Amino acid sequence: MDKAVDRADGVSAVSGAQDPEASIDLGAGVALVPSQTATYEWAVPSDRLSWSAEAPAMFGVEDFAPFGTGRGYAGMLAAESPAGRYEAVVNSPGTDQGEGVAYAIEYALSPRPGLIHWVEDTGRWFASSEGRPLRAEGTVRIITDESDTRRRHAAANAIDPLTGQLSRTCFLEVLAATLDDIGKVRGSIGLLVAAIDNLARINEAYGFDEADNIIAAVGRRIRSRMRGGDLIGRLSGNKFGIIMRNCQPDDMATAAERILASVRDEVFASPAGPVSVTVTMGGVIAPRHARDAATALARAQEALDGVKTRRRGVFQAYLPNLEREQSRREYRRVTDEIVSALEQNRIRLAFQPIVAAKPPYRAVSYECLLRISAADGTLLPAATIVPVAEKLGLIRLIDQRVLDLAIGELVSAPGLHLSINVSPATAMSQDWADALAAKVKACPGLAGRLTVEITETDAIADVEDTRRFVARVQALGMQVAIDDFGAGHTSFRNLRQLRVDRVKIDGAFVENFERSDDDRHFVMTLLGLARHMGLATVAEWVPNETVAEALAALGCDYLQGAHSGLASEARPWRDQATGA
Repeated sequence: MDKAVDRADGVSAVSGAQDPEASIDLGAGVALVPSQTATYEWAVPSDRLSWSAEAPAMFGVEDFAPFGTGRGYAGMLAAESPAGRYEAVVNSPGTDQGEGVAYAIEYALSPRPGLIHWVEDTGRWFASSEGRPLRAEGTVRIITDESDTRRRHAAANAIDPLTGQLSRTCFLEVLAATLDDIGKVRGSIGLLVAAIDNLARINEAYGFDEADNIIAAVGRRIRSRMRGGDLIGRLSGNKFGIIMRNCQPDDMATAAERILASVRDEVFASPAGPVSVTVTMGGVIAPRHARDAATALARAQEALDGVKTRRRGVFQAYLPNLEREQSRREYRRVTDEIVSALEQNRIRLAFQPIVAAKPPYRAVSYECLLRISAADGTLLPAATIVPVAEKLGLIRLIDQRVLDLAIGELVSAPGLHLSINVSPATAMSQDWADALAAKVKACPGLAGRLTVEITETDAIADVEDTRRFVARVQALGMQVAIDDFGAGHTSFRNLRQLRVDRVKIDGAFVENFERSDDDRHFVMTLLGLARHMGLATVAEWVPNETVAEALAALGCDYLQGAHSGLASEARPWRDQATGA
């Protein structure tokens, strides 16, 4: 075939008929071509792209003009393609130390409708005196064999299919490698996390397909405003991560403001009309404030979460906070204590008697209270352990252990009645409910001897969920009590909806029964409300005989507190069973 190559503008152009063997267009729209290669040189600042003479025939096109610029070439990437050469060079995390930076990528190119080439692109880019890509030289090969296809799919896994940006896994790998490289040269990078605001509303207003289009468009908009050499990846549904090389705090803040403005100031087109979108951003400078990828991501996310509670559409950099760091260290310490206590069986129960309100104040039940010992045997304060366990999601494990221990006591003492406290997270857990059902069904007669307590504040936080929990427990044959009754000021309507069996009056009011007219009248009101609704009542923190007698006279059914006995790991029911 007679070919003439015009090099005037750095673009290889071909005249004459196309070689019929150069490309076979299959019905599926995928082109198989003989194994060929072509070389290129890309002048990055001018975007001029020069090719060797065989390139037009290899790609199977007559109009080769779009191949003359880097952006024109990038514009031919197929929809299903991973990111192409532009990202590999301009957004490369590498640094040219004088020998260039190698790259090897695979992507899908669609130079004309119905024709798709999968391409292997290998080369090396060289930096300017400022460290940014100046030119790239490489070789392109059309992929044809099966092993190359497998590699192509592996490369595609590094790309988020919706946005065409790096996948989360690949992004974090690059972040880790970048931090390793920075550590060797004492450099600095910035990590930004950008979250699309109000994505749920966009889903609701425009549908999930259009919301996906918006996510992809935001990713492209962000990438278009990034510096050369920076890198973007999709971290989750509405979040993108951006790695900024050679970055100081001012650089990160400037880039963030540029990205915020680019998304905010220009609407996104959609079939339903223009859509206005904003993003909120958090960022961290590493290794100054984070020495590994996990910490960097966590701290950028922390900055993002912090600013989102106050405003949207703005940027916040991570700033160290001594009090916060001390709190985190304390959380880690308590977490270790809880986990090791669970593993080493250092969680025990103490039992506080609940007695009939009239002499001789016979114990009718015992409340199970948590006791956790440290490795050295010292008792860990539950007031410290429980809030941390709830915050870190460990409370379910503790509640499960308490349930197991309580069931064991009930099995060993057929006449014993116990009550256990359950956290909100556990109360709403189907796993815990299933475990409870399995245990009581395995031990006939046990359910009627176990009461489950939930605090009033937790109960009224979501009345409907609590009502379902109460009904589920009662259906198994157990009773449910509202603990700390009065602290949450439950309305008559809520109390009627919950349909619990008993209420335990908050000890803060009972403790001051003698000294405070307000507390005394409030306790009287609570007792009257419970009596009207047919609920059994327990007064907590009863300090002495005088208060015990007064409560009994007001119709209180049961007492608990220093007057009738503090919590102890002793098991008095065993002594009663033996007649001791």
